[in-house]
Amino acid sequence: MATARKVTLLTPAAYIRSEEQGDFRHEYVNGYTYAMVGASRRHNLIAMTLARLLGNHLQGGPCRTYMADMKLNIQTAEMERFYYPDLMVSCDPSPPHDYYEDKPVLLVEVLSASTEPKDRLEKLAAYTAIPSLIEYMLISQDSIAIDIYRRVEKNWVLNSYKSAEKAILESVKLELSVDQVYVEAMGKL
Repeated sequence: MATARKVTLLTPAAYIRSEEQGDFRHEYVNGYTYAMVGASRRHNLIAMTLARLLGNHLQGGPCRTYMADMKLNIQTAEMERFYYPDLMVSCDPSPPHDYYEDKPVLLVEVLSASTEPKDRLEKLAAYTAIPSLIEYMLISQDSIAIDIYRRVEKNWVLNSYKSAEKAILESVKLELSVDQVYVEAMGKL
């Protein structure tokens, strides 16, 4: 006969402590943790290129660009989550903690076959519940294609961009060439 296994849910504080002390990163969803996997070369090149473009654009201003290792905390009446977005921009003058942000204006995920369903469904729903968020950018690593979900009053509007087009990030007042985001990874596509 099978026996039931007891599952102990982590509190947010216990999760933060474990992430500070651990060797591996985990995302946190309402008490459950999920191990993070590594990313491909293309994923890293795309993320690094966009991080460099954002960092250079925002340098000296009130906003900060984070890449991969800074957690995002989302807390509502229905959920508490910690994710590691590929890129995040926050302009919050008083971040709540040294290890996470909770008021981003821009979130970016580089898509892979294994993460795309989660990024387009679960994270889209969670991210768009953040009051400060203005844009959520999804970047394909398998083709030259960028989707940007943008808050327009109380709604979210999807804008899609492809090669030779200009993408506009209203959250940080940056216009960039889609091809510019892929310049390092072009030979790797």
